[in-house]
Amino acid sequence: MKFIAAVLLTACALAGCDASTRSQAIGAPALDVAENADSAFKAMDHRHGDVVGMDPMAMAHQFEAVPDGGDIVLERGAHDDMGIAQIRLHLLRITRAFERGDFTIPGFVHSTAVPGTSIMAAKRDEITYRVEDLPHGGVIRIRTTDPDAIRAIHSFIEFQVSEHRTK
Repeated sequence: MKFIAAVLLTACALAGCDASTRSQAIGAPALDVAENADSAFKAMDHRHGDVVGMDPMAMAHQFEAVPDGGDIVLERGAHDDMGIAQIRLHLLRITRAFERGDFTIPGFVHSTAVPGTSIMAAKRDEITYRVEDLPHGGVIRIRTTDPDAIRAIHSFIEFQVSEHRTK
């Protein structure tokens, strides 16, 4: 039965089926896939809240790959000085960790090894991290001229976009 399900899933994947169709192909209710994805997202969001110290849904996240690295932007409402201060402290904390080649925070938040971080750690002396305040939060600007590090940063950013559902 597992073999048949694997064949059906593979055929569905090759045909471009959506999650609901794949679930039906193996006899699972379509809701299970969505519920599992939402449960995983909620668990990740909860861990993120533990790290930042506030509800991640109350922050705007933006992750952007740029030619020489990437940007991580976190912002909060204009009239939430305490929340804005927490965001800035969080960005400073993870910047200091990243500069040391320590990527345990994103590993904890996502409950997995985050793509790109092993190369970013190995090439930490080739990468600069700069925190800048924004009116409602802050940004980490990650920059390098090393081609391998750029690819790693882009992998890291793409993973963040996908996991945090920001696009």
